Amino acid sequence: MKKRRNALRKRRYDFTSKRGYINDPSPKVSVIIPVYNERRRLAAVIREAYRAHSSIEVIVVINGSTDGSRRLAEKMGARIISYADPLGHDVGRAVGARAALGDIVLFTDGDIVIPAGKLAAFIHAVESGVDVAMNTYIGPSKRSAVHRVILAKHALTAFMQRPDLSGTSLTTIPHALSRRALDAIGTEVLAVPPKALAAAVRSGLLVKAVEYVAVGAKNPLRRKGAGRDPVGDLIVGDHLEALHYWLEAAALPARPVEPAEEGENETACETKTEREPEAAESFQQEITTAENPGD
Repeated sequence: MKKRRNALRKRRYDFTSKRGYINDPSPKVSVIIPVYNERRRLAAVIREAYRAHSSIEVIVVINGSTDGSRRLAEKMGARIISYADPLGHDVGRAVGARAALGDIVLFTDGDIVIPAGKLAAFIHAVESGVDVAMNTYIGPSKRSAVHRVILAKHALTAFMQRPDLSGTSLTTIPHALSRRALDAIGTEVLAVPPKALAAAVRSGLLVKAVEYVAVGAKNPLRRKGAGRDPVGDLIVGDHLEALHYWLEAAALPARPVEPAEEGENETACETKTEREPEAAESFQQEITTAENPGD
C-alpha cells in the first residue's frame, strides 16, 4: 500500500513538472528563488510559489548549480537567470530583483518548501500598503547562550530604535518588498540584507514583521567544520556593515533614500559576490544543531 501511494505521488509530480506553469507577462508579483544544488526540494518550492497569487512570475537564479536544478526549473516554466559560479543566495536575490517585473517582489529559497498560503500573507501585506513585509521568526532567543547571528539581528533593530521588529531580519525568508521600496533603496543593496533593512527604515518606508514562518525547523541541518562557521561569519559581517551604514546615516539629515546609481549598486554587489561563495558552498555541506538561526 505504501509503495502504491509513493508511486501515485511520483506520477503527480512527474505530470506537474512536464506540464509546467506559465509566467504572467505582466505580473503583479515576482517570486525570486536563488538556487544552489537544491533540486531535491525545488519542484515543490516552485509549485507553491506559483500558487501564491493569480498574477505571478517565478524567477529562478541558478548559482553555479550542477545537479540539474536548471533543467527542472525550466521544465516547470520558471524564468531562468543562470551563472556558472556560485554567487551566494543574497547576491542571487539582488540579481533576481533587478530583473523582476512585478509590483511586489517576494523572496524565498530553493531548499525550504513554504506553503502557498504562507507566501500569500506577505503578498497581501504589501498589497495593503506595507513596503517591506518580513517573517516574524527570530530563531531560539530564550537561552542562556544565544547564537551570535540572533544577537546581531537584535542589535541592528535596537540601534534603529525599532523594538517592534525585535530581531526580525531580511536575512530570513520569506519576505516581500513593494516596487516603491525597490525604487527607493535600489535592488543591489539586497546583496547585503541587513543593510537593505537599514536603508528601508532610514528612508521612512513602512517596514513590518507580518507573518510567522518557522524556517528554522524547515532549514536543512548544517554542521560546522573544524571550528569554522563561514555562514555565521557572513551574516554577522553583513550586520556590522548595516550598523556602520546606520551610524553614518544618523549623522546626516533624515531624508528619503534616492534610488542608487547603477555604478554604485554594481560595486556593492561585486563586493558581496567576492565574500559569499565560500559560505554558499558550505551551506550545502554543513549541519548544525537546534541553535541554527535558520536564515
